Amino acid sequence: MNRVSHPSASGARISQTGGWTIREYDTVDSTNFVAGGLPAWQAVRAHTQTAGRGRFQRHWVSDAGGLWLSAVVPAPSGQENWQLLPLAAGLAVIEALKTLGVTPIRLRWPNDIMVGERKLAGLLVDSFDPQRAVIGLGVNVTNQPATEDISLRRTAIRLADILSPSPSLAVLTATILNHLRQTFETLASGGFAVLQPCLNEMWGGTHQVQVTLESETRQGTFTGVDEHGRLLLRDQTGKLSTLATHEVNLLREI
Repeated sequence: MNRVSHPSASGARISQTGGWTIREYDTVDSTNFVAGGLPAWQAVRAHTQTAGRGRFQRHWVSDAGGLWLSAVVPAPSGQENWQLLPLAAGLAVIEALKTLGVTPIRLRWPNDIMVGERKLAGLLVDSFDPQRAVIGLGVNVTNQPATEDISLRRTAIRLADILSPSPSLAVLTATILNHLRQTFETLASGGFAVLQPCLNEMWGGTHQVQVTLESETRQGTFTGVDEHGRLLLRDQTGKLSTLATHEVNLLREI
């Protein structure tokens, strides 16, 4: 992907925190597109997005009051390691939100952050350059996603529904970026094996799931991820199979 975005805001407000440079805009099409041309350890935050995206280009409601943030990190060596990025980012975001008092909270493979059965945040990793990865993050804070999509009233949750008062966007940004940097530096120095045990504690236990692949649908028990970041699925006979992120079109808890 090599798209470059031009934000509608006239210039960015630039600040620094914890080794990061943050560029803040009023409105952009996608913070990931804006961040695509930036070096590592820079981030883009926007008050609103007009073309926010989730996995497989699904639309992501990005109204005022939410955290719409993209962080540029050094890319791992080897294409097979790219599937580790949303997992590492999810771990970092969960740990950041826990420090702010969000509990209970869990991951839903591979890139959703859940409170109970409702979605609080989502992640999207883009590759605009082989040397860098863009970690896109959307967190519902005080925004009103159901005003644009009524179905989100049943499936989404906000920090404002959990914490009183909810953290400011500035505090939330700094906390998440701090944990992202720590986690990705750990990934670079120690490999995924260092993160795997902590990550597998973040799923909220095992879950019965339905997994949609390119040519079939499978059901079984989600038991976490292996040392390569692949989904572990145990079928009714007890057989354990592994599935890479790119092989799974949809995972649904049942």
